[in-house]
Amino acid sequence: MFRLLAVAFLLLGTGGSAALVAEQDRRQVRADAAAEAVAHRTELEALRRLADATGRTDRGERSPLREAVERAEAQAAEAAEAADQRVSRADRAEASPAPEPEPAPEPSGGGEPSDPVGPVPDSCGEYSGNRATGCALLLDAGYGLDQMSCLDSLWTKESGWNHLAQNPSSGAYGIPQALPGDKMAAYGDDWRTNPATQIRWGLSYIDDRYGSPCAAWQFSQANGWY
Repeated sequence: MFRLLAVAFLLLGTGGSAALVAEQDRRQVRADAAAEAVAHRTELEALRRLADATGRTDRGERSPLREAVERAEAQAAEAAEAADQRVSRADRAEASPAPEPEPAPEPSGGGEPSDPVGPVPDSCGEYSGNRATGCALLLDAGYGLDQMSCLDSLWTKESGWNHLAQNPSSGAYGIPQALPGDKMAAYGDDWRTNPATQIRWGLSYIDDRYGSPCAAWQFSQANGWY
């Protein structure tokens, strides 16, 4: 209950902070636009006063001063239009809420490996997803197909062949439930997400400790772990 309340307050705080930042940005846009418009109007008025003082604007002479006044008038008009557009864009951004991100798909055991291991042999045709990858790597490691049923039973019990599985108590991770999970880094930096990396490490562990998947499965049945 307390954890849910904490998460709710955190989300509210995050949303409030984002809204405050957006409002500050919009205020800055308006302030910059207003300052730019004031600068152009000040320059234009100064030029007009100078032109009036010389008496040339009334006579319509094409003097450099009159040309400067006309340029300043055009620049002031352009600056005012650009400022209006910036403010309008800021207002539209305020009125249009950002789309919510799509939720990430939930991991499922036995899904397609993120890094497939070449063609799966026909002899492994009864398996799919991570199990098919496991069967192919089992044969590649020199075991016979008869060992696959034991490996399947062992890792179905351990993780359901889910390469993202994590034991909340011990922290054991991945398809072979390595403890700690970073042991599997010996077979690749992508050990957190790559089923093939996890399976290669798991087969090596089984070979070193038990000699075969079936021997590991027998030990697991007798002891509840392997």
